[in-house]
Amino acid sequence: MDSNPLNSFNEIYSAFYRKSYLYVKSYVHDDMVAEDIVSEALIKLWELMKSETVEPVNHFLFTILKNKSLDYLKHQAIRRGVHEAILKALNRELEIRTTTLEANDPNDIFSTEVQQIIDSTLNSLPVRTREIFIMSHFSNKHYKEIAAFFHISVKGVDYHIMQSIKALRSSLKDYLPFLGAFIILR
Repeated sequence: MDSNPLNSFNEIYSAFYRKSYLYVKSYVHDDMVAEDIVSEALIKLWELMKSETVEPVNHFLFTILKNKSLDYLKHQAIRRGVHEAILKALNRELEIRTTTLEANDPNDIFSTEVQQIIDSTLNSLPVRTREIFIMSHFSNKHYKEIAAFFHISVKGVDYHIMQSIKALRSSLKDYLPFLGAFIILR
């Protein structure tokens, strides 16, 4: 071992770091990863050289660098494959949701059964509350217009509308997740 001119880690580092770094970087394309691989390889070489004769040093170092770089690249390929599989699954799920939403027909959502519940609930309301709600939501009248028509305050109109919405929410509680966009319940 004494005949070897590379007796210290600093000598090994000085002799091989730059070439090793450029070699590894040309494959891994990441500065930090290249630095880590080269550092680990130089430490492994130095520890081996402390216990046995390594000849030729540059060939042995090249083998270590090659194997560590291959391990890194294989690991990256696996990670990329997993990421792509996840991305594919997410895209597939997004396509399904998009297709489903595009295929939704409001007439299907607001089926006859739901319409019957709405009609029944509205018919169960006091006459004035029902009329105010219908004027607001089906005739698109403004609160001021409704208030003037019934000779009540705008707050009174608001009260009747809120009573109607409360009754509809209660009647349609099983359907609410599907009726989120239904204008009556806003």
